[in-house]
Order: sequence, then C-alpha cells, then structure tokens
Amino acid sequence: MPTSQQKKTWSLQDNKRTEAERNLFKATGKPKKSKNVVYLLSVIGGLLVLSFLLPQFYEKAVTVCVTDTFCVNSKTDVLLFTLYVFFTIVILILAVYGAYVVGKKLANAIKL
Repeated sequence: MPTSQQKKTWSLQDNKRTEAERNLFKATGKPKKSKNVVYLLSVIGGLLVLSFLLPQFYEKAVTVCVTDTFCVNSKTDVLLFTLYVFFTIVILILAVYGAYVVGKKLANAIKL
C-alpha cells in the first residue's frame, strides 16, 4: 500500500456533493418561525373535539347545574355542554400544571 494514497474519509456521501449542495445547509440568517400558536390552536381544537365526543358516548342524558337557575343538559344543549366539559378539562390541566410548578419551587426551596 503506497503512502501517496489519499486518506479514507468516513462520509455517507463519500465527498460526492458539490459546493452548491453543501451550501444548502448553511444558515440563511432568517430567524426560525415559532410554531407555538399552531400547536396551541391544535391542542385547543383537539380538546374541543374530545369535549364534544365524550358526552356522545354516554347514552344517558346528564344535567349539570352551574347555578341555581342555569342548568345544562347533555342531549338538548349540546354546544353548551361541550363548552362546559371543555372548560372543566382546561381547569383540571391548569390545576395539575400549577401543582407541578408549586411543587418544583417548594422542592428547590427545601433542597439541602
């Protein structure tokens, strides 16, 4: 094996890419677009669909009284009952997240 041989490089392309193809992966200087709004809207949409489907699987009519004079029935007031279930799920998620944040801060305060 002569010493004038080129050293073997371990590349998947085996250095077959041109300079223009290599420049495709360089940064353009444009900031990356945040997709947080899209994710938030898809989660809200998914929760609304779930809130609509949950009462549909239950065959009996459920009546929930929010106040003494305002009651919502799952069979007659479908939209209002869907919103009621949606806000109940959102409150539960926020309560779990709040407990997580408080527990994390409390654990950091107690840490020895």
